[in-house]
Amino acid sequence: MRANRNTLLMMSAVLVLAASCNKMDDVDLPSINKASDTKQKVGFDINVTREGKTIPAARRANMTKSGTVYDESSNMATMDSDIPFGLVGIDYDHHSLVIDNARITSNGSDYSTILDSFLWDQVKTEKVSFSAYYPYVRDVTYQDDYESYSIPYTVEETSAGPLVSKTVEMAVAQLNMIPLEFQHITNDIGYRICDVTPQKELQGLVHLRKLTAYNVASAGVFVNDVTLSQGIWHRQGYYRNVVVFEGDAKVGVGSENEKFVGYDQLVDRMVDSHRYYSIPDEIRYGTQFVEVVYDVEGFTHNGFYYEPLKEQVARYLLYGLLPDNVFVYGRQYTFHIGIDLSSVYQEITFAPSVGDWETKIYENNDDF
Repeated sequence: MRANRNTLLMMSAVLVLAASCNKMDDVDLPSINKASDTKQKVGFDINVTREGKTIPAARRANMTKSGTVYDESSNMATMDSDIPFGLVGIDYDHHSLVIDNARITSNGSDYSTILDSFLWDQVKTEKVSFSAYYPYVRDVTYQDDYESYSIPYTVEETSAGPLVSKTVEMAVAQLNMIPLEFQHITNDIGYRICDVTPQKELQGLVHLRKLTAYNVASAGVFVNDVTLSQGIWHRQGYYRNVVVFEGDAKVGVGSENEKFVGYDQLVDRMVDSHRYYSIPDEIRYGTQFVEVVYDVEGFTHNGFYYEPLKEQVARYLLYGLLPDNVFVYGRQYTFHIGIDLSSVYQEITFAPSVGDWETKIYENNDDF
């Protein structure tokens, strides 16, 4: 398994600001406030990262083990230049919202927007706290003190899940480059599978037909605390079932032949697998589970031929697999599933015996 690492996607972006002709009360602003300067370009040095750490493996009945977090640069969700992100700017000293959900769009290889100059007249301090999220949504709401904002999310709106930047506090006089580090705030989930049957005569008979994840949290509101540069999810009770795989793929024997589960085939690389995004959730007993439907080839054993089996069903509960039974946002999870045919073809043994007849002789032969 590969070690985890933060992978950075470097992109260039530009923010165009309309300059104010009025000097701010408390700040000696640079040339961006001169009447001759109608626009000031401010660049964004954008990083996209996925935070993650290895989660200790756990086993259930020698059939299932919890996934270790993976991170591959080729499989990492990134920002799409065709989709804008939202920008927020806050003056905390005066509880003033300087930039209110600005829609930052791309212009070629750069991101740019024009902000009205009157916004800068509201700034009464030398520093502004910048925060951003991706992709842009219209319905962002703010707390009264403007120290947090809420981003609604449903899987239909963005299948890759939203990103939120760490807060950047910068003096207005230094607005030449704002480094925005976007982080994933949903979970990236996928599966690997293999045949773990111990008896050699029963190995290599499994065909995966369908894999479905049940009760995946798929809608909520992320409340982002700009002061602490962290947030919390509030789920909205919308759960869906995700069909991860549907097809006919022979399952490899042993962990050395374990494959990632793709849409309709088993694949060697995570980047080619079928992964989906969910809102971090608390795993409740008996609720979230993975259902595997598989076929078994016919075979001969001990001189007897066993007919093929169709659409056998195995269910694997997620409860007990993760620390504290909680998904942590910004992590990738890959769950490992082992199919064991020992429980399907469990031999039944008999130990017959014949006892002595009970002999009873009557004096007359009328009754026996």
